[in-house]
Amino acid sequence: MSASVKDAPVTVLLAGGGTGGHLYPGLAIARALVRVNARVRPHFVGAMRGIERDVLPTTEFPYTLLDLHPLYRPKVWNNWRTLRGAVGAWRSMGRLGRELNPRLVIGTGGYAAGLTMFWAWRHDIPVVQHMGDAYPGITARLSARFTAQAYLGFPEAAATLPRGRCEYIDTGNPIEPLPDIRPDAAAARAKWGFPARARVLLVFGGSQGARALNQAVAAWVEHGVPSDLCVIWATGKGQYDAYRHLDRADVRVVPYLAPISDAYAASDLALVRAGMMGTSELSAWGIPMILVPLPTAAADHQTRNAIVIERAGAGTHLPQRELTTGRLDATARRLLGNATALKQMSDAARARGRPTAALDIAERINALLRHW
Repeated sequence: MSASVKDAPVTVLLAGGGTGGHLYPGLAIARALVRVNARVRPHFVGAMRGIERDVLPTTEFPYTLLDLHPLYRPKVWNNWRTLRGAVGAWRSMGRLGRELNPRLVIGTGGYAAGLTMFWAWRHDIPVVQHMGDAYPGITARLSARFTAQAYLGFPEAAATLPRGRCEYIDTGNPIEPLPDIRPDAAAARAKWGFPARARVLLVFGGSQGARALNQAVAAWVEHGVPSDLCVIWATGKGQYDAYRHLDRADVRVVPYLAPISDAYAASDLALVRAGMMGTSELSAWGIPMILVPLPTAAADHQTRNAIVIERAGAGTHLPQRELTTGRLDATARRLLGNATALKQMSDAARARGRPTAALDIAERINALLRHW
């Protein structure tokens, strides 16, 4: 092979989005893949309607957004938009394929991933996937039949997937790398204005926040949290104004956490949704979780995530319908009041953590590129 061919750029399409859980794993994989092989040129494919519309322009990667729509289940008469969008997106993928000549497609979930992976299969382009939840969505399950490798965020997902040509690999979810040296807990607490030996609860519900969590925590704070407990509470940007008045010395109310490492380093316990990325980061940091799944999540996959984490001993599943001030107070006191049990939960969380998942996935993809 000539030097010019050997050193030629290699285009890889990463398809997915709609939510952060489908987009951010792709970004972590792309960045790790470039570190592993400088010849790789990631190009993202997403939907005009998803979070990628706002996030991808802020990244270092080129991207293409397609006019894709989900299936409209309650309003089935709107599915003409889904069909029209799919036909137009298929044509757009043809033009993009001719322009970029991709060697591989990496699917990370969502309807943009489904169409792009199916297009790649029809054009004899190899496909791999990241499947982040304990119960993969319908797109992941259907496309597994023509996927070469699937990287699982939860090893339990393999039991729900079709057998065949796909190789299922337990890698964990690709989170941003942890600091080489973990921040000191006492120093991290000092940054929040907390005593060095304070017990700290971290609360967050994603970039947009979680209304049910915010309402429960607000009522708890107003009623009276334990006197020796400090709280770091990220409400989400859109809900911050409704709760900012509750900020005080022992309850720090912020719209979002960026960077989040000081909050993780300071915390003994977290009250969160059961999304794959948040729970994966908490596991890598060894932080036990009170998990309140989003009840409207597709196929109730967050509940499945919560159940798996609870069975592993890394968290407690608290359904949203049971999230009252009294139940929250009792759960937090029970967990924080037993240092031995909390340490066991922390160890169980850390055992499930995969801090090097992004790099592990990138190295596997690079090995495939060398052989294809």
